[in-house]
Amino acid sequence: MAQWSEHALERLTGAGFRRGGARQAVIELLDEQPCALCALDIEDRLREREGRRVGRASIYRVVDELVGLNLLTRVEVGDGVARYEPQRSGHHHHLVCDGCDRLEPFQDDALENAIRGLAGRVAFDVSDHDVTLHGCCRDCRTAPSV
Repeated sequence: MAQWSEHALERLTGAGFRRGGARQAVIELLDEQPCALCALDIEDRLREREGRRVGRASIYRVVDELVGLNLLTRVEVGDGVARYEPQRSGHHHHLVCDGCDRLEPFQDDALENAIRGLAGRVAFDVSDHDVTLHGCCRDCRTAPSV
């Protein structure tokens, strides 16, 4: 199967969007990420990687287009900052460090089984779910207090 970025660019072209440099840079960056990024993270990483500034308005426009085409998922982890990640096959949840704001994906078969079991016990058809766990990552937990 083609990479997500190729699929996204084809869908955008089919929907009448042009393959601009900023649009392609955002899509390629998102394709390489293991988890969701906010617009500011995208801007910073593109500046580091591309050596050029991609305007924040362009980044928001691209993520809005991708969300509108169901190519990106908007991830809310309770801190008021929207993050975005490519919609791919498979499913993961999020660990959020309250110390450094690190966002890490995780998968857990036992958790998925528990959610399916709960849905059966409460007679509710669960169509989708997202679990976000907040806490302290290893780096923050072992960092000396100042």
